[in-house]
Amino acid sequence: MAKLYIIPTPIGNLEDITLRALRILKEVDFVLAEDTRVSGKLLHHFGIEKRLMAHHMHNEHKSVEAIAEMIMTGLSVAMVSDAGTPGISDPGFMLVRECLKQGIEVECLPGPTAFVPALVNSGLPVDRFLFEGFLPHKKGRQTKLKWLAQQPYTIVFYESPYRLIKTLEQIAEFFGPERLVCVSRELTKMFEENARGTVTEVLNHFKQKTIKGEIVIIVEGYNAKNEAASNDSGDDEDDE
Repeated sequence: MAKLYIIPTPIGNLEDITLRALRILKEVDFVLAEDTRVSGKLLHHFGIEKRLMAHHMHNEHKSVEAIAEMIMTGLSVAMVSDAGTPGISDPGFMLVRECLKQGIEVECLPGPTAFVPALVNSGLPVDRFLFEGFLPHKKGRQTKLKWLAQQPYTIVFYESPYRLIKTLEQIAEFFGPERLVCVSRELTKMFEENARGTVTEVLNHFKQKTIKGEIVIIVEGYNAKNEAASNDSGDDEDDE
């Protein structure tokens, strides 16, 4: 059946792929991959031979219409990212939007997404949370942090290991050094780590070690307990 399937793939542990995901990857006509080399290794591991087509942040603006037209000819297509669920801080949204615009059926399978295990095992409230993804690197970053510091919800960030220290320092500055956080890295892998405590405690922990792996930062929401700390931080008005 002509359809676009969104297929989550493991974020580290290959055992996390679902039986349904494997079945559909075998059945579709071709697979859209964020990186064909990464997805090729995944398919090879499970003995799946399938045509791969690159679909990533650098070409998705130009390719979505052509892919939608291919599906409309009767082809079934699966889209995967390097890890996790496509569309969550990864390519995917533009193609889904175009397919729906063209009346093409879209089916998203449940599966791995890095922020869910990080959020649940953080020990912070999960009834209401704000997914922020990656912060802006420059313009608007401090303005965004000031606004987030006042939100009463648990906040979820993605970060690279190279920017973790800077981001934690800025969270301490704008949210207050006593705000509770949990930093998860290498989720589902052999060396998974979940560092919990105040921003100061977690920052000092990571300053003492070499940081590797993808990072999820979970931050406690604003409340009366940390009001004083928040009011004393983040006086700089300039964005960097």
